[in-house]
Amino acid sequence: MARTNFDQLLQAGCHFGHLKRKWNPAMAPYIYTERNGIHIIDLHKTVAKIDEAADALKQIAKSGKKILFVATKKQTKEIIAEKAQSVGMPYVIERWPGGMLTNFPTIRKAVKKMANIDKLMQDGTYANLSKRELLQVTRQRAKLEKNLGSIADLTRLPSALFVIDVMKEQIAVREANRLGIPVFGIVDTNSDPKNIDFVIPANDDAKDSVEVILGACCDAINEGIEERKVEKADEKAAEAQVEADEEEVKPKRAARKPRKAAEEAPAAEEAATEEAAAE
Repeated sequence: MARTNFDQLLQAGCHFGHLKRKWNPAMAPYIYTERNGIHIIDLHKTVAKIDEAADALKQIAKSGKKILFVATKKQTKEIIAEKAQSVGMPYVIERWPGGMLTNFPTIRKAVKKMANIDKLMQDGTYANLSKRELLQVTRQRAKLEKNLGSIADLTRLPSALFVIDVMKEQIAVREANRLGIPVFGIVDTNSDPKNIDFVIPANDDAKDSVEVILGACCDAINEGIEERKVEKADEKAAEAQVEADEEEVKPKRAARKPRKAAEEAPAAEEAATEEAAAE
């Protein structure tokens, strides 16, 4: 697996933290120094943490499970959508719907409602509606698409959460913590890493910083997906070989049966003769 490059992180500005007065003391182990009133993050630790998170994400993807990406910050929306789509993972870039994890069945009902509207529009059920009613339905569909369209394929709870700015997405983090879902997060110097299972200390505001970290993590996820495909193909090939071997053995077994019967016939006749003589 390709490892994260220190120079890439440096060029992307991943080392820039927040103002010293805004810092969270719990982030002290990840801070290298302070310059001009701004904390500088130790990129050696960032590299190690990205690699650790990437390994874990790869294993989750390899097992065929889903990782939900969350980032509602304006400057990171496009990156999250692009990267999550590239690996076929669900994402949330609009407002986090409260209870999305803790009240998942209700969210699924809303997603199904969106699918039902599509179905009814296609089969002509809505053809007789007035313009006003049709407009209301269309608006409702657009609203559902905006908030839930990116998680339409999420049929069960995700196996992990990947969060950009754990402070802004604290509701999502709390819901994941309550359900025991592991949280991966890009954590800046003003945030609390306490409830994050895989902390990636880095600048969570700069677009380039988020992009380079997400790129490394999504490459690992993609590797996991590809390895899963290879394993599945190998399993199918092995099953096909077993079936072929069984088909090959069947004629031999069938040929063996008459031969065995022919060998047993004289012995049976002899036994019958002896039994008649004894009587």
